[in-house]
Amino acid sequence: MQKLLGLILLVPISAFSQFKDTTKKESHLVNIQQLSFGGDNAEAYFSFNGQFLSFQSNNSKWGLKCDQIFSMNIKKAIKQKSSYMPQLISTGKGRTTCSYFMPNDKSILFASTHHHMDTCPAVAPYNPKAKYVWPVYPEFDVFISNTKGKIIQQLTDTFGYDAEATVSPKGDKIVFTSTRSGDLELWTMNIDGSGLKQITTGLGYDGGAFFSPDGTKLVFRASRPKTDEEVKEYKDLLAQGLVAPTNMEIYVCDIDGGNLKQITHLGKANWAPFFSPDGKKIIFSSNHASPRGYSFQLYMINLDGTNLTQITTESNFNAFPMFSPDGKKLVWSSNRNNGGTRDTNLFIADWID
Repeated sequence: MQKLLGLILLVPISAFSQFKDTTKKESHLVNIQQLSFGGDNAEAYFSFNGQFLSFQSNNSKWGLKCDQIFSMNIKKAIKQKSSYMPQLISTGKGRTTCSYFMPNDKSILFASTHHHMDTCPAVAPYNPKAKYVWPVYPEFDVFISNTKGKIIQQLTDTFGYDAEATVSPKGDKIVFTSTRSGDLELWTMNIDGSGLKQITTGLGYDGGAFFSPDGTKLVFRASRPKTDEEVKEYKDLLAQGLVAPTNMEIYVCDIDGGNLKQITHLGKANWAPFFSPDGKKIIFSSNHASPRGYSFQLYMINLDGTNLTQITTESNFNAFPMFSPDGKKLVWSSNRNNGGTRDTNLFIADWID
């Protein structure tokens, strides 16, 4: 679970009114277009044909109290701007997260709590003095809905956190994060939900995984508590259905878990990774260069951990980057152009190497 809103709450409200026009420095991003207007919009991922996005939003103008899943027609969103209304994919009940198109582009998978609750799960009041944590709701299971919002299949049914599912470009596998083995580990399954296999085993939070363009590797974020104190804190929080995502690095492994390699060694929170179109680099979000940890920017790095390059400079939050299937566009979430509010919207741009 990415928990966009919690990350935004780390940023002082005064910071949102201090943006500078630094778009000229974002040389890899050309023809930037805003796709959503209001609320928190995140985890926008392309359909296999590149014409649609699945995403989650809590836009109050749409009558939402917490995240629900939508499908967006990119061309219509660009043309209609703030008047565009995307298709609701989830039930409107409970809370949802982490949607992704299935290979035929006629259905979308996502995680939801709707089968356990009609209303949004309880969220602890924000406390600036408390340690920042994400809830990992045990009620989450992975479902598939058609593009009109009718659920057609439930892929997981084990009580415990099952979420963060994405689909291989080859169309044969799904990777997701689950607590079914007692820790937050990566698992894969066949596209129909069969063939469950645990991929990671290291103590810590393994999540947000994506397949490489050729479907042979996985990239993901992970926390790795090392000291006795860190291990105790991680286990104690997990027992309460919580994780502290303030120290995470980017890892890559084969789809069977072999050849596990840590890519970043930057400190702080490095997350939301995605492979470059050629599979040789990783684009991700990080606050490692921010003295107080408030500024999240997009970076790119080689698979061997070299040539770290900053991609975004505008605003204090940029995350969830994904390349289009043809590699020509990048979609991501940012709080740029939000008029000094906390709104986080979706943006798309032509990608220039």
